[in-house]
Amino acid sequence: MNLLLSLCVGLGLSASCGFRVFLPMLAANVAAMSGWISPGEQFAWLSTWPAFFALLSATIAEIGGYYIPFVDNLLDTIATPAAVIAGTLLTTSVIEINNPVLHWGLGLMLGGGTAGIVQAGTGLLRLLSSKTTAGFGNPVVSTAENVASFSLSGLAIFLPFLAIVLVVLLVIWLLKRLMSLKKL
Repeated sequence: MNLLLSLCVGLGLSASCGFRVFLPMLAANVAAMSGWISPGEQFAWLSTWPAFFALLSATIAEIGGYYIPFVDNLLDTIATPAAVIAGTLLTTSVIEINNPVLHWGLGLMLGGGTAGIVQAGTGLLRLLSSKTTAGFGNPVVSTAENVASFSLSGLAIFLPFLAIVLVVLLVIWLLKRLMSLKKL
């Protein structure tokens, strides 16, 4: 996989981590086990059955937790650093660079940064939903996030160039929204 293509796959999966932490990791696991993506040597664990079962269990628990009002807000506080870590790991796992400092630096800055921005946006959206609907609107937000994470993960694996365009547009939109909230 060439560098540009691997960066697109990594960034698409990382942005998906901003919606759900474990779903993109599960998608990467299935893709690696199916031969659709090739993680680096250090990330061979990503294409194993134990990783599949662990990530499947974590994905089910995470998705279920987000359907419980106010527990979802608590999960967002945990998901923010977890999304940065997952985004870093996913981006680093697919890019092929021989320089370890550059390899992990790109993974952290691009993958972790993208996941963190998306997670911050979704966390603020959920907080706004909790405030305006007393938590009753949060399952709708959770469903939208699940669909977004699943869809963007699939696009990142199968149509990475389209995924990167969507990620760039999403990050620009979220940054504008965050800046407008900051002015209030």
